[in-house]
Amino acid sequence: MKTTPQQPIGSGFGAATTASEIINGIDLTGKVVIITGGYSGIGLETTRVLAAAGATVIVPARDINKAGQNLAGLNVELETMDLFDPASVDAFAERFIASVRPLHLLINNAGIMASPLVRDARGYESQFVTNHLGHFQLTARLWPALVKAAGARVISVSSWGHRLSPLVFDDVNFERREYDRMSAYGQSKTANVLFSVELDELGKAFGVRSFALHPGSIVSTDLSRNFSDDELKAFGVIDEDGKPVLNPEKQQKTIPQGAATTVWCAISPQLDDMGGVYCENCDISPLVKPGDSVELKAGFRPIRVMPYAVDPTAARQLWTLSEQLTGINFIS
Repeated sequence: MKTTPQQPIGSGFGAATTASEIINGIDLTGKVVIITGGYSGIGLETTRVLAAAGATVIVPARDINKAGQNLAGLNVELETMDLFDPASVDAFAERFIASVRPLHLLINNAGIMASPLVRDARGYESQFVTNHLGHFQLTARLWPALVKAAGARVISVSSWGHRLSPLVFDDVNFERREYDRMSAYGQSKTANVLFSVELDELGKAFGVRSFALHPGSIVSTDLSRNFSDDELKAFGVIDEDGKPVLNPEKQQKTIPQGAATTVWCAISPQLDDMGGVYCENCDISPLVKPGDSVELKAGFRPIRVMPYAVDPTAARQLWTLSEQLTGINFIS
């Protein structure tokens, strides 16, 4: 299995670094950014720090009222888009392309986790649609603006949860196997990483580089809404009083710490002329090695990326499948 060069670079940052510390001294005036899910959780913190650094930030949102309330006081552009609805994705992208602006940063941050089985109008499973296919389509539709930026980055927020499942290519939509909400989540997060690998391979000739990342386990976001308190306690992310357990060295992070790796991937000059890698704790993650434990123990999310998530052959296979499922010829 040929894999991408997953070698840490010694960034000087770490698990406890915050997004504000990453962006300190960086001026993003003139840069245009789109952040899906940029109105809650780590997405909102990402929006806040990029806008404060001078970037023009566009936040497409499914829940426009909630987004408006959360973004009040921030200098951002609020738009309507639902990743679960292909027509909505196309409409948003068309409006942005019509503005004839370049797109310097596309941050595919929105996602759902451990949801019950729901299918879209095409029969596709909801976590695969929302976390991967919707972002695949969005990136494709925004491609001309990314190329126009002459040095764009596309950031995919993945998760340690990619360890829960590789891509099951012969049944991605759980049509012939029993649905398991965590396996479905894990598969969609593996898809985020594989998408980033192939996008970088195809995009670097156009000046578009791509990165995927694990932000950390941040329990104080909407992503945990499908878990009971007992489940969250078993995961080791809340204590007996229901309060978040915080220990960044074990990936249990605050929202500002959780947004740091996203921001580092998006703006760090340390990553110039690089791409196609999976990052954690504001650095490139090493590969899981033979003999490493891959068990997700309560209260601990091990770093390192599974080789199957950065396998270029699987990345190309997912790309072909995604084009077939969406009917999109991405880069011609």
